[in-house]
Amino acid sequence: MQFESTIIQDVKLITQFHAHDLRGQFVKTFHEKSFFEAGISFSMKESFYSTSKQHVIRGMHFQHPPYQHAKIVFCTQGAILDVALDIRSASPTYGQFVCAELSAENNKALYIPEGFAHGFKSLTENALTFYFVSSENYREADDGILFSSFGMNWDCEEPILSDRDKSFVSFQQFKTPF
Repeated sequence: MQFESTIIQDVKLITQFHAHDLRGQFVKTFHEKSFFEAGISFSMKESFYSTSKQHVIRGMHFQHPPYQHAKIVFCTQGAILDVALDIRSASPTYGQFVCAELSAENNKALYIPEGFAHGFKSLTENALTFYFVSSENYREADDGILFSSFGMNWDCEEPILSDRDKSFVSFQQFKTPF
């Protein structure tokens, strides 16, 4: 696995180990020792995946303390544009965001630490996105920020969104718990 810094140092772009042969492809999605050697302490408590139609935007989601979590996100079918927004009030990069294309083709993953809101746009039909999460989902702590309110150009004229994601407060109205 290879770990690259992004414009926000705590968010890492990961190239997963992958091998191709006549049978197909093998991808290693998590290796604790590699993460530890890259300075990332990550303990997975839940894992889930979503499938999304093209032009679906999911996000920007996070959980309030003490239920906050770090995530490792990757796409095993199709492609997504993954976005992590820094919502840590004491951070020099507060309000800044990182974007990365994650796909079955490029075998990239994004490590998103605690204190970030997360979302993505599906670039293809039936994008299959996996999430490894460091805490369990706690519905009462689950929250979000309006996807269109923090300067991200989603390059999508008619995004498909859930009613919940449309109802989040704007970044300008947001009061961070971090």
